[in-house]
Amino acid sequence: MLKDLVLRNRSYRRFDQSVRVTATTLRELVDLARLTPSSRNAQPLKYVLVSNEDTCSRLYPLLGWAGYLKDWPGPEEGERPAAYVVLLGDTAISSSYSIDPGIASQTLLLAAVEKGLGGCVIATVKRNEAMELLNIPGQYEILYVIALGKPVEKVVIEDLAPDGDIKYWRDEKHVHHVPKRSLKDLIISEN
Repeated sequence: MLKDLVLRNRSYRRFDQSVRVTATTLRELVDLARLTPSSRNAQPLKYVLVSNEDTCSRLYPLLGWAGYLKDWPGPEEGERPAAYVVLLGDTAISSSYSIDPGIASQTLLLAAVEKGLGGCVIATVKRNEAMELLNIPGQYEILYVIALGKPVEKVVIEDLAPDGDIKYWRDEKHVHHVPKRSLKDLIISEN
């Protein structure tokens, strides 16, 4: 059921690094993403698939992790992503990607959850260094990096506190808590 996939699709940041994600699995995820709607049907998104362990290790320090967790530098060795999908915009096709990256990323992550994986869309990327590392030609721009792997953390959705604080946080057992606004706070009117 779709609701179950959505509820299991959290922003996971800690993984069982020993469980590798194959290039075949990454191709399957991207194959689903490519079938999604595209603004003007321009289809300007391209992908770099990273499943090689050495390349994953070299890409990892070029990414920013969990901005609200100021004292957490990111996952430790052994809990880092086993693979990445680098989402690119092809500037030869378009200079504007509209909603395409969001649709493609969500589809890819839902497909990953269906396969027992999890992930996190990362926007904080040292783009120039990543472009060089991955030999990405200049006509492309990195929009996001999607970290993937077998999640080892528990992520809990909870009601937004009365003070309205939206910041996610971790408790002493490393459970990741994500406050969400209630449905009644989101629906402005029903006509």
